[in-house]
Amino acid sequence: MQQRPRRPRDRAPLFQIGAILFQLEASLSLLADKRSAASKSRARTSTRGGRAQQPPRRNAVLARAVLACAAAGVEFVVVCCVALAIGMLYHAFAYDGSGLTAPNLELWLLVAMLFVLSNAMRGDYRIAEYLSLRQYGWRLLSVWNASFLTALAFGFLAKSTAESSRGVIVLFYVGGYFAVYATRLFLLRVARGATTPGGLAARRVFLVGLEANIENFTHRYAPAACGMEIVAAVCLRDDEETIDEDLELAAAAARMLRPDDVFILTPWSRTQAIDRCVDAFLRVPAQIHLGPESVLDRFVDARIDRIGAVSSLRLGGASLNPLEIAAKRCFDIVVSSLGIALLSPLLLLVAALIKLDSPGPALFLQRRYGFNRESFRIFKFRSMTTMEDDRNVAQATAGDRRVTRVGRFLRRYNIDELPQLINVLRGEMSLVGPRPHAMAHDQLFERRIALYARRHNVKPGITGWAQVNGLRGEIDTPAKLRSRIEHDLYYIDNWSLFFDLWIIFLTLFSPKAYRNAV
Repeated sequence: MQQRPRRPRDRAPLFQIGAILFQLEASLSLLADKRSAASKSRARTSTRGGRAQQPPRRNAVLARAVLACAAAGVEFVVVCCVALAIGMLYHAFAYDGSGLTAPNLELWLLVAMLFVLSNAMRGDYRIAEYLSLRQYGWRLLSVWNASFLTALAFGFLAKSTAESSRGVIVLFYVGGYFAVYATRLFLLRVARGATTPGGLAARRVFLVGLEANIENFTHRYAPAACGMEIVAAVCLRDDEETIDEDLELAAAAARMLRPDDVFILTPWSRTQAIDRCVDAFLRVPAQIHLGPESVLDRFVDARIDRIGAVSSLRLGGASLNPLEIAAKRCFDIVVSSLGIALLSPLLLLVAALIKLDSPGPALFLQRRYGFNRESFRIFKFRSMTTMEDDRNVAQATAGDRRVTRVGRFLRRYNIDELPQLINVLRGEMSLVGPRPHAMAHDQLFERRIALYARRHNVKPGITGWAQVNGLRGEIDTPAKLRSRIEHDLYYIDNWSLFFDLWIIFLTLFSPKAYRNAV
């Protein structure tokens, strides 16, 4: 029996039309190049491997939504399963009975619901969050703590926590967080696999702009690593008379390829060209983006902001809102007051040892820059034979002869910094923040590092994120200075009370916090 020839798919002509358009456009470009050297950057549409692009996957948006919903559902199930397993195992070993009581079940379900809803409201289940994940553990921990404490508060008010085992609650808090952490890492790998070029949920991106800007964009931002698949790139000629013709061809190609996003990559100073690009692509069913300018590389948290009817691009500024400032200040006052009261015998003992070891005062006061670059005098235990406080302050180096015998021990274990609890109580410093440098060094470093001055947007700290990562002591190379500033700015951009608590914990117990002491 003779087989009937297969009927070609309806989309095949689209492939052929697209290939003809692209080949025709390339031929026109070559012809124009031969006629005039001025048209060297003739508009052209580039496709991968010279082949016509595949038709858009209309289910890509649905796939991203399904992945986000699946991630939320998986985390909800994981929290419930961990709670059930811990409850049953704990009561089986401790009481030889089942821990599946109604109050326990209600508490665990409430924690799971609050945790998932909080993440959903923050947009943490969006695929983009998985691809540009920063401070992953801390973001997750903050939501977990808030959900857990809120559920406990509701349970306390409903008088249902009295029947819940304290051991189960503690184990559920610890085990639940690590289970969710491991689950999020797994989902991270799944999301990144699904958004690689050719993946089901990859965002199909169409680039249009000047050739230099397109090349810079693809080289600097590595779109494939951000879940983008570039379906085409149209290079515009740097000529105001031909831009409308180029955009007409580019818009026709975009309507055929049906991308998810269109990126306009031209310098922001060329406002007329940007307006024409926007007008041309408003007829294309895709999200239109104005590509990043080089200035944005300095500000990772730049975003569109509105003050009344005024829209602006917010690059940076105050790092903490008034509520966060009040919370941090209350924390500083409470801890510094307790620290001074509890450590007063140790402080008196250290002061006596300093006086016995070498002539001079026990305390050393030096001018430093604080919040908003306002100067103050920092308190330290004297650890050196000199007390420099002018433009010629020399940094302590390894084996520095100016360091006294007692001072070397004090610097090794950060004990010389304890008097700064007084600065914290006076409001000049914070427990955690960028370490203040001598004024002479501050002025020198500001000239070397462009974003160094951002350290003064918050109060300086007794300890900081750079210090607990071993970045302390002498700054004798540009790399050391750059690394320290990067850690300080990371702390400023990602501050939270839990982050402060973690840094204080590391200051006391992490070996890194005691490295490079001089």
